[in-house]
Amino acid sequence: MSFDFSQLQCPVIQAPMAGGINTPALAAAVANAGGVGSFGFAYSSPEKISADLRATQALTTGPLNANFFVFQPVALPDAAQQAAALAAFTALGLPDDCVLRVPQAPFYPDLDSLLVPVWQHRPAMLTFHFGIPPASVLQQAKALGIAVGITATSLAEATQIEAAGADFIVAQGIEAGGHRGTFEPEGDADTDWPLDTLLSVLTAHCRLPIVAAGAVMDGADIQRVLRLGAVAAQMGTAFLCCDESGASPAHQAFIRHEHARGTAFTRGFSGRRAQGIANQFMTALHGQTTLPFPIQNTLTGPIRQRAVQRNDGEHQSLWAGTAYRQAQALPAAVLMQHWSEQLQACRRV
Repeated sequence: MSFDFSQLQCPVIQAPMAGGINTPALAAAVANAGGVGSFGFAYSSPEKISADLRATQALTTGPLNANFFVFQPVALPDAAQQAAALAAFTALGLPDDCVLRVPQAPFYPDLDSLLVPVWQHRPAMLTFHFGIPPASVLQQAKALGIAVGITATSLAEATQIEAAGADFIVAQGIEAGGHRGTFEPEGDADTDWPLDTLLSVLTAHCRLPIVAAGAVMDGADIQRVLRLGAVAAQMGTAFLCCDESGASPAHQAFIRHEHARGTAFTRGFSGRRAQGIANQFMTALHGQTTLPFPIQNTLTGPIRQRAVQRNDGEHQSLWAGTAYRQAQALPAAVLMQHWSEQLQACRRV
């Protein structure tokens, strides 16, 4: 069954952001304020997924979204490339207690196992990043009345999503923070289209409802993408500094105060192209050898974890969209109320 976006009091999906940024308090606050609360479950265990959904559903009866990555088969590169990837970290001057080891297979979790708690708790939405899940997953979601959405960065990807039988498309503009949702992780296949361009193309050629993602930060932005044909806006960076956010203190501090840095794309943290606030790690790894996604992500885990523990923003993945300087440090419910009021004001003009 498709999701009725017109029933949302505020047409906002709080973006799924893996790594602990989404919390039950955040997702519930957004859902209670008339939007859709989300979780990025790409790296979670089935037990954690079940616990988060259960905790959130105890706080809200509003719609929730469970998001997963569609991992592509990957093999460990040869010894020379492994050595080159490890050598790339030399410029970081890592201490002796930060030991990096190349991981061994399996390199990513089994999707069927991760989805067991989703089938049990039945959130309103199930969304995917990096590609289209197996047909059996879409069939099971439909049987349980769960709407399926999939990220597209181009018309070619959107066309494949429609053909697969999904219920809606998340159009990700180049302004969006975090990982690009491109189906092909390697090469230069990404269109790099700004959100407004992508929306114009997709609304002209696609029948499915389209959710807009990429530097949507306030009610005026929401109204702009609705006028371009979107049914809702997916907003992630705008929630990073709110009271319920699980973003690290350093991540939030960089968003609020490091506006001169701007954002940049890197493969250094995970092996896949992703956008965040520019820092020393991204500079040091620019142009260096990286292992494929998600092997690189596991490899760099100790660096990122140590940085969080030391409140060190220079060596964390500070994912954020290009308009991050507009993020506000307010409770999620207050943000949603402000955006609703701004949206109504725009509609009166």
